[in-house]
Amino acid sequence: MVLARVVGTVVSTSKVPQIAGIRFLVVERLDALTMEGTGDHVVAMDSVGAGPGEVVFYVSGSSSRLTPTTEGRPSDATITAIVDEVELGGRTVYRKDGL
Repeated sequence: MVLARVVGTVVSTSKVPQIAGIRFLVVERLDALTMEGTGDHVVAMDSVGAGPGEVVFYVSGSSSRLTPTTEGRPSDATITAIVDEVELGGRTVYRKDGL
């Protein structure tokens, strides 16, 4: 799994039927130590209802097709979780509620 932040959306009106109705979000990979973006972006299918600015996990490759939303669909990256908190070395580096 990769730690990332939702930074945008992708809209596509013309697509294969297998991906109709799927939300596509642009995510930026994060450095877990600093929680800063690395500049590495990917478009991922959203399987959890993530929104702009949220920190998420995404999976890529064949794992991205193992959610109920993406099963049997052509996917290379899928958001699988919304992150509530990140703790490193006993120190909280991120909390969704901002505390």
